[in-house]
Amino acid sequence: MNPAFLVAVFLLVALIASAVRVLKEYERGVVFRLGRVIGVKGPGVVFLIPMIDRMVKVSLRTLVMDVPPQDVITLDNVTVKVNAVIYFRVIDPEKSVIEVEDFLFATSQLAQTTLRSVLGESALDSLLSDRERINTELQKIIDRQTDPWGIKVSSVEVKDVELPVEMRRAMAKQAEAERERRAKIIAAEGEFQAAEKLSDAAGMIEQRPVALQLRYLQTLAEIATENNSTTVFPIPIELLRAFEKKASEPRSDS
Repeated sequence: MNPAFLVAVFLLVALIASAVRVLKEYERGVVFRLGRVIGVKGPGVVFLIPMIDRMVKVSLRTLVMDVPPQDVITLDNVTVKVNAVIYFRVIDPEKSVIEVEDFLFATSQLAQTTLRSVLGESALDSLLSDRERINTELQKIIDRQTDPWGIKVSSVEVKDVELPVEMRRAMAKQAEAERERRAKIIAAEGEFQAAEKLSDAAGMIEQRPVALQLRYLQTLAEIATENNSTTVFPIPIELLRAFEKKASEPRSDS
C-alpha cells in the first residue's frame, strides 16, 4: 500500500477527530473562531472547524472551595484565625471565560479579602454567637462582586474560629463564673420559696392552734414507727387541759 495514502488517511482521521468534541450534560463549550466568540455549545456532540475554531470547556456543577485560614483582627482588637468554605457555580460560561482570566483563582482571592474585611467589622462575641448573620453577609458581598464573571455564590460558611490560648482560658473562666452565678441564684430562689412556705405554714398554725397539736401527734407516730427504742417526749399542757376539764365536770346520777 502506498505510504503516501496511509499518511493522507491518518491526517484525515486526525482532522476529523480534532473537529469533533463531545460535551457531558454538565459541561458547556465556549467556541472561539479566529479569536472571536461565536457562542456557547453543548451538551452533546460539537463540530469545530480545525485550525480555526478553539473551544474552552466550562463545568456548570457546584464547586466547593476551601478558603485558607485568615488572620483577622476583630472590632474589639482580638486576633483570631478563621477559615471558611464557599459554594458556587458558573451560570454564564461565556462571561466566566471572557471577563476573568481564571475564575477559580479570582473567586478564591475575593473570598479571602472579603472574609478579613467583614470579620474585622464584627466583635468577637458576635463572631462566635451570630454566625448565621455573618455567613449571609459574606454570601451577599461575594455574590455581588462575582456576578460580572457569570458566577453565582450560593453559600458561604465560616468553619472554624481559632482563638489565642490566653483568650480561651479567659473565656473558660468567664463561663465557670457564669455557671457559679446561676447556681447561687437558683439556690437563693429555693431558700426564698422555702421561707415563703414556712411563713404560710406559721400563719396557718397561728390561726388554728389545734393544727400544731395534730402535727405533734403525727411526729410522735412517725418516730414510734421508725425507731424501736423508747423515746420520752414532754406532753404539752394543752393536751391535758381537755382531760382536766372533763374530770372537773360533775357527774350526773342516773
